[in-house]
Amino acid sequence: MKDFSKFSKFLKTISTPLDVELEIPHLAYLEAKKEEPKILIFTRPHRRGKELKIPVVMNLYANGEVVREIFGEELEKIANRIEKLVKLRPPSGWSEKIETLKNLSTLYYTIPKRVKKGVCQEVIFRGDEVDLFQLPILKTWELDGGPFITAGQVYTRSLDGKIKNVGLYRLQVYSKNRLGLHWQIHKDGNHLFWEYKKAGKKMPVSIAIGGDPLYLWGASAPLPPGIFELALVGFIRKKRVELVESVTNPVEVPADADIVIEGWCDPEKMELEGMFGDHTGYYTLPEYFPVLEVSAITMKKNPYYYATVVGKPPLEDKWLGYATERLFLPLLKLTTPALVDYALPENGVFHNLLIGKIAPRYPGHSLQIAHSLWGVGQMSFLKNAIFVGEDAPPLREYEKLIPYILERFTPDAIFTSQGVVDQLDHSSSQPLVGGKIGVDVAQTAGGRPTPPQLLPDRILLSQISQIWEEMGFFSRPVALKTYFSDTPNPITLLQIEKRESASQLLPPLAQLKNHLRILALLNTPEVENPYMAVWRITNNIDGERDIYRFDPMVAIDGTNKSREIDNFPREWPPDVDTTPEVIGK
Repeated sequence: MKDFSKFSKFLKTISTPLDVELEIPHLAYLEAKKEEPKILIFTRPHRRGKELKIPVVMNLYANGEVVREIFGEELEKIANRIEKLVKLRPPSGWSEKIETLKNLSTLYYTIPKRVKKGVCQEVIFRGDEVDLFQLPILKTWELDGGPFITAGQVYTRSLDGKIKNVGLYRLQVYSKNRLGLHWQIHKDGNHLFWEYKKAGKKMPVSIAIGGDPLYLWGASAPLPPGIFELALVGFIRKKRVELVESVTNPVEVPADADIVIEGWCDPEKMELEGMFGDHTGYYTLPEYFPVLEVSAITMKKNPYYYATVVGKPPLEDKWLGYATERLFLPLLKLTTPALVDYALPENGVFHNLLIGKIAPRYPGHSLQIAHSLWGVGQMSFLKNAIFVGEDAPPLREYEKLIPYILERFTPDAIFTSQGVVDQLDHSSSQPLVGGKIGVDVAQTAGGRPTPPQLLPDRILLSQISQIWEEMGFFSRPVALKTYFSDTPNPITLLQIEKRESASQLLPPLAQLKNHLRILALLNTPEVENPYMAVWRITNNIDGERDIYRFDPMVAIDGTNKSREIDNFPREWPPDVDTTPEVIGK
């Protein structure tokens, strides 16, 4: 980016010397949670007392207004342009022919333009001159395995050079010239990596940082395999993206990038990567990933270093995800025509919760729609989906939407399945495969719900305590709060000190089914914070393990699991949090 003048209204410059380890990222974390967050530029980053020369830009996708500026127009208008292209039909009459030609002409912008030189190569460091520690690469969380590049556009190409790809993957710094490549097993970068591994050849990789802020979103866009993400950037910009070849490998990168890190990856060399405080709000645990041997670092004369903070929502990725949600609706409708609209709430960290507005036309249509979504690209990682009818309120008007759902919910509305889950998911009993939950209140086959005989929260808490004491359990209820008590399906959040598994604790509570409808069990303190309770529960549940039906009551085990109590076979990761000492600094 040449300058930040058009974002001046949303910009905050911080000239106080601050450390790239924990201090800068923590301030960005706090800023992102404000009511009106701003883009932050840290002009004096330090690493352990040594000042670094490159300013750090954080929270680039700060809010909805910034998103509008970055994309250049309203997201709905861009989505309409995409929809016109995917719904092209033979024109009738001159006006339709002219409109069709106009729509087709925009495809010209999807073809990147090759240039000989770019500002990203004004300064070049090769070989022994390479030093990643000259860049203000951040360590975000205390348990992170080291510094991580968090806003790097990772450019790769197929073995024959015909397919180009860019993805948004974290990159751990091991030394002055070595990086860990965290491309997950389902991602396109990893698929290309296996081509090189099978052929026994080193893989060229280049990482661009900065440039047009739309590149950052484009790198995260879930396009089908084989489609270069910068084609979509060109389409949105109505301008071809200019690419320049890296100086030490054949990978092409945006000519206007601020910084480019080039290198080669030996498919036979793997190294332990992590932990890392991830966008799920949990750490991802150490695992072996490929390594990039850095051969060059190039940059503008006066570059900016872009970084992002991920962790517990809401954070900057809320707006990256929102843009994806809006722009990919026309593409989802191609495979799921009965889908009217959808929302991916940020406290469901996107792949953990979808709310879909659908227009079912026959019995079982909702099930068909769910399985269609569970089979499409990155949407296949989706764990929990709620489907409402066309008459539902707007999907982000939660104060109206949730009562709409609860007025129609019965235990029969729940259906479960099994499929692939994100590599970052920690709740499934085995990696990469887990249970999925659908809730269908668009086709209410189960009849109308019966309201419970409500008890005050303190009485309910006392009765639960008494039941567990009589059973000889060591678990104790800590706090309880009921929400939406004016609907037929009040939601009760129960925090416990957990000493037994939910499979032991919940069945005895069926004797309270006249007083309870939806009970969610937590062993963490989110009872008074329903936003974070949704985050916790959707993270922690597996559809085939954690739903208990005691008609007309449903119980959900949203607790953290362990080997000792739950016989859970995997290591449960810690929460992404910081200590009072860091906050104090």
